[in-house]
Amino acid sequence: MDQGNNTRVTEFVLHGLSGSQELQHFYFALFTFFYLSILLGNLLLVLTIISEPALHTPMYFLLSNLSFIDVCLSSFATPKMIVDFLVERKTISFEGCMAQTFFQHVFGGGEMMLLVAMAYDRYVAICRPLHYAAIMSVRKCTGLVVGCWAIGVLHSVSQLVFTVNLPFCGPNKVDSFFCDLPLVIRLACTDTYVLQILMVSDSGLMAVSSFVLLLISYVVILVTVRRRSSAGMAKARATLTAHVIVVTLFFGPCIFIYGWPFGNFPADKVLSVFYTIFTPLLNPLIYALRNKEVLSAMRKLKSRQVSS
Repeated sequence: MDQGNNTRVTEFVLHGLSGSQELQHFYFALFTFFYLSILLGNLLLVLTIISEPALHTPMYFLLSNLSFIDVCLSSFATPKMIVDFLVERKTISFEGCMAQTFFQHVFGGGEMMLLVAMAYDRYVAICRPLHYAAIMSVRKCTGLVVGCWAIGVLHSVSQLVFTVNLPFCGPNKVDSFFCDLPLVIRLACTDTYVLQILMVSDSGLMAVSSFVLLLISYVVILVTVRRRSSAGMAKARATLTAHVIVVTLFFGPCIFIYGWPFGNFPADKVLSVFYTIFTPLLNPLIYALRNKEVLSAMRKLKSRQVSS
């Protein structure tokens, strides 16, 4: 901390996932494996979609963007968390903390909107198949992706613009492995009740409304498939069940943490692992690697690399 007439926090101390020294090396190996798997799975999926002309469709265009944003979402805090497993005192500068908060909400908000866009794409493909090509044009898909990133940036700025100007004069200990906004603003040397209300109105409402929209779209798709084909019902139910599981793993912790940020629950930092690590790890498996078209394209990509 800087000393003077006023004391200002220049760094924050992160508690990490666990205070147990015996578990640090185990966590280091485990999360290094998870992070490398996230990078490999998602970047391989992006490369496959780019290199295979048959996958140049709106669905796979959105999917490749989901994989890219998953890489970003897992990278804003995970590399530092992995390094921190090897050090006793885990610190982050004030500027680094604000940067983590900014990128967390850019990527998190962008992914929420992108999942909604993907659900809209599936809704149009199944419920309005004759108009699909006209509705999901290249221009429309590009606009959806740009809109998702723009909403993510605006959402993040709206969170950070109030936080960065708060007076932080101590304490400076954050009970998490990264600068999670609800935990950081509680350290401010002022009443943050109004700011927490704004957080609920912004992050909490955004997470809840997106989650509800996704569930409604899945229900509509299931009803439509059931009316048209009983044979396709089992496949659609299995696919959407997997999607609901991943979406719940992503939105559930976000809603719990940001929908009611007034409490301080030890489980918050564990829940944060779900949307920063587990969801990016599972998305390629759920959305792509169970898909015959993607697997076929990956085999073609591998054969081209071998032949060259």
